[in-house]
Amino acid sequence: MSTATTASVSTHILDTSVGRPAEGVAISLSARSGSGSEWQALGGSATDADGRCKDLPALPEGTTHVRLDFETETYFLNKHKQAEAQQDAPANRDSGATGAFFPEVAITFAVTPGEHYHVPLLLNPFGYSVYRGS
Repeated sequence: MSTATTASVSTHILDTSVGRPAEGVAISLSARSGSGSEWQALGGSATDADGRCKDLPALPEGTTHVRLDFETETYFLNKHKQAEAQQDAPANRDSGATGAFFPEVAITFAVTPGEHYHVPLLLNPFGYSVYRGS
């Protein structure tokens, strides 16, 4: 929850290759106060069955920049194993030795105290996009 002196952040992930939420993606949250400051790791969580991460840590007072790090490699490896187990499901191909072309996605954005920032990630094996949601 944002306050007059802090911002707040939430996110969710939609796997656009299957049109479903991406469950079990680990997300780390970092913050800094000013573009020259060091990043402070605040903690993290993982997406639930709805692709949402509802328990990200609160941002400290004075935060001006936020970074969300999405660990996508494990998600795609697990998805690949599930596809192999189903004979009619196409497996990801040409996605590198690890099975993930983008093994991680880092999103950095500026925040203003008192505002809430919802940052959805639209993800597929070979691309992603983000936007400020509501």
